[in-house]
Amino acid sequence: MRKLILGLALGAMAATGAAAQEPIKIGELNSYKNFPAFLEPYKKGWQLAVEEANAAGGVLGRKLEVISRDDNGTPGDAVRVAEELLTRENVSLLMGTFASHIGLAVSNLAAQRKVLFVAAEPLTDKIVWDNGNKYTFRLRPSTYMQTAMLVPEAAKSGKKKWAIVYPNYEYGQSATAAFKKLLAEKLPGVEFVVEQAPPLGKIEAGAVVDAIAQAKPDAIFSSLFGPDLAKFVREGNTRGLFKDKVVLNLLAGEPEYLDPLKDETPPGWIVTGYPWEQIATPEHKAFVAAYQKKWSDYPRLGSVVGYATVQSVVAALKKAGAVDTEKMVAAMKGLQLGTPIGQITYRALDHQSTMGAYVGKLALKDGKGVMVDWKFADGKDYLPPDAEVKKLRPAE
Repeated sequence: MRKLILGLALGAMAATGAAAQEPIKIGELNSYKNFPAFLEPYKKGWQLAVEEANAAGGVLGRKLEVISRDDNGTPGDAVRVAEELLTRENVSLLMGTFASHIGLAVSNLAAQRKVLFVAAEPLTDKIVWDNGNKYTFRLRPSTYMQTAMLVPEAAKSGKKKWAIVYPNYEYGQSATAAFKKLLAEKLPGVEFVVEQAPPLGKIEAGAVVDAIAQAKPDAIFSSLFGPDLAKFVREGNTRGLFKDKVVLNLLAGEPEYLDPLKDETPPGWIVTGYPWEQIATPEHKAFVAAYQKKWSDYPRLGSVVGYATVQSVVAALKKAGAVDTEKMVAAMKGLQLGTPIGQITYRALDHQSTMGAYVGKLALKDGKGVMVDWKFADGKDYLPPDAEVKKLRPAE
């Protein structure tokens, strides 16, 4: 009997030890087929971070395993994929998403299922404010934050007659609303003389450029990106739309969207972006070296976002001390960590990280677009007052 009991005890210990060595499963979903320019580098970024974490012994004595799925760029498919990751793959948390409406759908599911969701990229303000919930945290600076980084330049120009062009979905709508509100506060008497809101990925650039030109604005605010941005730039250059005008564009300085413009890059545009080859901090140089060694390629902003998303998960797990949802959620509140582009904090107030962005101007150099005269804008300096955030965000 004693031998039987001893054998059972040893078996139980072995089973417990085996379970302790099972990897920590992270469910990742994104619109890889829909937005490859950003998400292929993003995937390389998180793969590098996982590799580094596992090479260092893993987290809590266990390896990390990311189980990744494509969400097909639709909210319905994203929710279905997230459910499969939770029920079939038994992942411990979710991360990822790109488009704002996809991020909002997964955030809603996370609240229903009471599972941690680290939203990597979706920029909508709603994900941490109007529709914020206990289980969702967002890494990238929001549309409000990045718009707020450009507004001082818009106000400094003194231009009163503005045209606005944006992709007609949550991100573009949110960026436009923030720009109009913030600029009106800083520049009394400003007019928004025309708005163009083409469907995402379906811009008729000639018609958009004509409509803006007919309104005779002094300046343009754009939140176009990707192929829509390239078509708008080409038509605007051809028709002289940008001549003698101040032009601001969210995201246009990111290599994902700047590099394809090549010699069509419009000099002088004021943009947010990522001048990777010019950033000389030790943390960033180490990241670039590791990324280039692994992928034989230069990083894009997506690379940083993917890398920092896994960094955030690793830091949260270590702080929580366990793979337990409520402990991980508690750990995310006020979580501080270093990323390739600086220290960030996930604010307990609204679960928004203080990740910053680079603000500068576009220029042509050797036949390609670059950012010049840039500065780093710390995300914490471009958020509304806490009292305003509390009014926007529902109580948990």
